[in-house]
Amino acid sequence: MAPDRNRLPRPRKRFGQHFLRDTATIRRIVESIRVEDRAPVVEIGPGRGALTAPLAEHCNQLHLIEIDRDLSERLAERYAGNAAVTVHRGDALKFDYARLAQKAGSKLVVVGNLPYNISSPLLVQLLSQLEAIQEMVFMVQREIAERLTAGPGSGNYGRLTVTVGRSCRIKPLFEVGPEAFYPVPKVHSSVVQFSPRRVPLGPVVQPGLFERVVRDAFGQRRKTLRNALKRYRVEPVFTKLGIDPQLRAERLSIEQFAELAAALED
Repeated sequence: MAPDRNRLPRPRKRFGQHFLRDTATIRRIVESIRVEDRAPVVEIGPGRGALTAPLAEHCNQLHLIEIDRDLSERLAERYAGNAAVTVHRGDALKFDYARLAQKAGSKLVVVGNLPYNISSPLLVQLLSQLEAIQEMVFMVQREIAERLTAGPGSGNYGRLTVTVGRSCRIKPLFEVGPEAFYPVPKVHSSVVQFSPRRVPLGPVVQPGLFERVVRDAFGQRRKTLRNALKRYRVEPVFTKLGIDPQLRAERLSIEQFAELAAALED
């Protein structure tokens, strides 16, 4: 029997799909996106296309990245006659955003209702291609938003806070309840705006080293900095920077992490 093309595909747990359906929330997201100089817009995980439709009305170029075969095929059919919309079937974690920006001749505006299971790794992946991005607006789990905006000393302050916050200004826009989605999740969500900094916080440091230092420092939160970073020659650096080695990682600011990594690089 041929598949019913009019029947909406069921959400798939393996893709973490919770489809946005609240029209007021959709309108607020679209209104929060600043598309300057006719920049191309990339929507990650469009799903059934609830956010896609209003975006397509306002964007000069709209690129959709959808990993689900059935959903990507439906989107391709729906927008087959719209030259401004391009559907990319693939994994957003592996997508080459820099290449797309180069082809478009403009930095990208990236938006999406992110599956909860890929929010953190996707943000880290996008940081590696940040030179291609003008702005990002994402729906994420509220706990992720709280981690992103936490300050030093907070229980929510951690590796994600430092890694993303060094390169982006992060602004929480508004919260969204579970009833805005189908199926209804067990968590609340937040819409967050990310604006790439012209210059990352702190001194210049090799990105890979910075990420390793931050990862190791937060690897075991109960450990002091001295113990967490014992594989580095870190004692002279603590002395030079005036950092108490008995502190735990959550006590250091983003700038201090950058200074620490830069000193280790020297």
